[in-house]
Amino acid sequence: MSTYEDRLKALREELASRKLTGFVVPLTDEHMSEYVGAYAQRLAWLTGFQGSAGSAVVMPEEAAIFIDGRYTIQVREQVDEKHWEYVGVPATSIAEWLGEHADNGARIGYDPWLHTRQWVKAAEKALAEKGAELVPVDTNPIDAVWPDKPLPSDAKLIVHEDGFAGKSSAQKRQEMADAMAEKDVDAAVLAALDSIAWTLNVRGADVDHTPVALAYAIVHGDATADLYIEPDKMSEDVLRHLGNGVRVHARSAFRGALAEFKGKKVIADPERAVSAIFRALDDAGATIVAEQEPAVLPKAIKNAVELQGARDSHERDGAALVRFLHWLSLEAPKGGVTEISAAKRLQEFREESDLLRDLSFDAISGAGPHAAIPHYRVTEESSIPLEMDQIYLVDSGGQYPDGTTDVTRTVIVGTPTDEMRDRFTRVLKGHIALATAVFPQGTRGTQLDSFARQHLWQAGLDYMHGTGHGVGSFLGVHEGPQRISAANYPGAGWDEPLHAGMILSNEPGYYKTGEYGIRIENLVAIEEREIPGGEAVMLGFETLTFAPIDHKLIDTRLLTPAERDWVDGYHADVVAKIGPHLDDPTAAWLGEVCAPLD
Repeated sequence: MSTYEDRLKALREELASRKLTGFVVPLTDEHMSEYVGAYAQRLAWLTGFQGSAGSAVVMPEEAAIFIDGRYTIQVREQVDEKHWEYVGVPATSIAEWLGEHADNGARIGYDPWLHTRQWVKAAEKALAEKGAELVPVDTNPIDAVWPDKPLPSDAKLIVHEDGFAGKSSAQKRQEMADAMAEKDVDAAVLAALDSIAWTLNVRGADVDHTPVALAYAIVHGDATADLYIEPDKMSEDVLRHLGNGVRVHARSAFRGALAEFKGKKVIADPERAVSAIFRALDDAGATIVAEQEPAVLPKAIKNAVELQGARDSHERDGAALVRFLHWLSLEAPKGGVTEISAAKRLQEFREESDLLRDLSFDAISGAGPHAAIPHYRVTEESSIPLEMDQIYLVDSGGQYPDGTTDVTRTVIVGTPTDEMRDRFTRVLKGHIALATAVFPQGTRGTQLDSFARQHLWQAGLDYMHGTGHGVGSFLGVHEGPQRISAANYPGAGWDEPLHAGMILSNEPGYYKTGEYGIRIENLVAIEEREIPGGEAVMLGFETLTFAPIDHKLIDTRLLTPAERDWVDGYHADVVAKIGPHLDDPTAAWLGEVCAPLD
């Protein structure tokens, strides 16, 4: 099918043949993943939308695509307004939209392996009020009309060595079993792919840039586990690594295994396990304990080995980024550098490390107006040149066996305007305010979010994305349950108290549509702080990312003496940590751009 119009028409015909009035299309997989394999990219195939978050609803005469504030520009560039209505979330939810648009007697289909139980309940309620019905499908109708749909990846699992993990899989499973015993729980379903990878100390290659494998797992009260995965993905090394404590089954056997929990108490995570899992456990007569998977919080709270790996990987990654920024400072003013050639050159610098396993996501490489699209994804067709007196923003990262990196730097090619310097400095002040924050145990990310926005707010400005997300250890570049975000921002439901050992991003920004965008992102680790004379244990942030912040974009008149000291101290650390990894010309350049502020 050559056009998106043809695809939409084919889906409507398929729905009609199934006696469905409409169908909901989320961007996720059977594990509620944020990033998904090519086989699960149903939203992109149907609409052309290439963002990392969104959903759609198709009805006989109308269709809508639902996106948050990060994608308001991108969706208009990629999805045809002749066929699709653009709907902003969270201002309007899919359930609310269905309640407004479905007629009495309508039958709206959904795939129960792609939605949470909470979503199903909300949609059922909204439709029932209109006399309409939410209908689970046995097979996804998009798959029926997608003729060249990719197959799931057949990549093999690899062992994640204990020397990088800091704990053996047996230790992790025993700690989970002990926690379950305290709650008199028999087993826990692990549906999130990163939970499975972390628990079993394995990694995969089934999702671009995220080292996980398509699988399910069940951890039992005796600290054994059942792993459900395609048999061809297993190697002798992985089987030996898993040992007798982990039984391996075909992935297709998972649904049947859920039927065996009659009379048992089983943990199923409302955010990570799809509604089909809850239904299967209900049908089996299990008692469901609806709470977070027991791997989620231990995975987020890094142990000492993982924290040292994060420091080491960031030092290595920082050297690659500095080499790139030095190259860019020489080549961009000459002309001929494009968004895509810059992204490829940065990847080449990272690939000079024999420890790089992958990028942690496709680089966001945006010049001028494209920098104003927070999650812009450059392609050969969209790529534009870097031009003089224009801002260039690059958000990128790497996957290393000892850590996952994510860093954004914004630079000026040529001379910035006074407005650019003002906006950049306000973003920098917010970044510093968060980096230097001290807060008590029990604090949530929503309580810290305004630290980063305050100086933009004073000028009547803001940004439409979260300020910080969790990051895994050679796992997902976006990891819950921690987050730093406004309470009304999508994903702010991740409201876990912040704990020492968690890794988060610190990434305030500012975006002027059609002109330029700014973001300054470092990763930080939460650490305990002793305050002289204090009476409570406090927390603060250890900065992990080291790369220069562009002096030319800083209006020093807007900085307080303490903020100037922070910038100078940070840049001194950049030189000390990254300089030894560089050749002489690059080290000399780094010394110049990290000199104390004038």
